[in-house]
Amino acid sequence: MVVTQNKEVRTDRWPVNPHVKNLQASILREILKTSSQPGVISFAGGLPAPEMFPLADLQQALIDAVAKYGADSMQYSLTRGVPLMRELLAKRATERGTKSEVDNIIVTTGGQQAIELIARTFISAGSYILTENPTYVGALQVFNYYGAKYAPVAMDHEGMIIDQVEEKIREYHPSIIYTVSNFQNPTGITLSLERRKALIELALKYEIPIIDDNPYGDVRFAGEPLPTLKSIGGDAVIAVRTFSKTIAPGFRVGWINGPKDILDYIEKSKQCIDLHTSSINQYMLYEYVASGKLEPHIERIKTDYREKRDVMLKAMEEHFPDGITWTHPEGGLFLWVELPSHMSGQDLLPKAIDLKVAYVYGQPFFPDGSGLNTLRLNYSNASHENILTGIKRLGKLFKDHM
Repeated sequence: MVVTQNKEVRTDRWPVNPHVKNLQASILREILKTSSQPGVISFAGGLPAPEMFPLADLQQALIDAVAKYGADSMQYSLTRGVPLMRELLAKRATERGTKSEVDNIIVTTGGQQAIELIARTFISAGSYILTENPTYVGALQVFNYYGAKYAPVAMDHEGMIIDQVEEKIREYHPSIIYTVSNFQNPTGITLSLERRKALIELALKYEIPIIDDNPYGDVRFAGEPLPTLKSIGGDAVIAVRTFSKTIAPGFRVGWINGPKDILDYIEKSKQCIDLHTSSINQYMLYEYVASGKLEPHIERIKTDYREKRDVMLKAMEEHFPDGITWTHPEGGLFLWVELPSHMSGQDLLPKAIDLKVAYVYGQPFFPDGSGLNTLRLNYSNASHENILTGIKRLGKLFKDHM
């Protein structure tokens, strides 16, 4: 209820759609509000390291973009994206083993919008989605908005357990298969090559599109690179990519690489949302990537994140009590912790905040509501010193509640 010019306005009586009223706020955004308190060491966000942003090169790219493209850089553009950017993205994908053409690419306002556009295209109330258990909570938030249901598949150290996939397909007839195949958010686990091939075979057999959400694929700092699902499965796979983890998230520039006919539907949906992704951001990023500076920058990121991961893993070995396990990611931004079954990551979080350290508890990442005894840690956005201090504090907390 609000008061306007001394008249009461009963906004609580306005016909807000029930599915909007019931939409849950992002748990990550809510935890970040708490963890941003002064003095709190935060392992909660999925934030790239801000000190790694190539600010000087981006400043030059902006100058170059305005100088070269003038008013076009500030004008309305095509819904599918600036042609130069789409050509560049198609070329980079082809060079990396995924044969792509300009018509396979649509530029989106971040990877999150890509997920939303795909959900608009394939999901209606009651549709089932086959996904990992756990999976990216931001995707679940989108799917929930459209009234989706879930066919969750358990994971092990090689990713989604393929033996369960065909059972779930036969039982639930899902509209899509959603996976974060590389250095998964939240677990840091990577889907093995054998399972990638098996997943694609099942998707082809049952004619179900695979959505491969792959924001972390370029940030591999250990182990052997694997071919992407898109490079193996071709048009059976719709790939979602972004510059958020390799350049900077504030640009909100991502893209979809998918079958041309499906992009026709996605383009129409995007026209309804924002007409097109920011023109100046696309021209600026085009200039930066085309200059050849992106690949050396990614190598610097990989070195930084590998060092931070190693510091965190070593500290966990020293300070976490027996009975707690965790993943050893070969890339990305996260690792995953499993506590003894009697412990709750959510219940312990306020106590962790009291100790001036924060994480994200795991249950919201599980479509089936399980995972009470899990939590996610981010290592990319903390100094070595803060990683050591924060893990030591968490170790004490866990020991006190074993």
